[in-house]
Amino acid sequence: MGVKAEEKLEISLDDLKTYLHTNHSVYMDTPEGNYYLTDVNDRYWRVQDTSQLNEKEHYVDCSELVPTISEFLDLPFHHHGKSIAELFDSSDFYASEVA
Repeated sequence: MGVKAEEKLEISLDDLKTYLHTNHSVYMDTPEGNYYLTDVNDRYWRVQDTSQLNEKEHYVDCSELVPTISEFLDLPFHHHGKSIAELFDSSDFYASEVA
């Protein structure tokens, strides 16, 4: 889990696929909340809610684990049931930097 960069990324939805494949994580701020999009050991993808921490002080998962980035971007998550692709145009994305 990295630290959210201050500068917003200028990125398209297509570019987000490549960005995630290369960088493994990104922060996404939406009208519905703030999320951390990340992989699990380069095998599965998940959305985590940055407003909630578990007992290990890590963000809490709010999506299922899925094996591909394409599936991940179309996966409805959290209580609002919208996907990253559906929220993309109203969201801002930030790099995850090493603390």
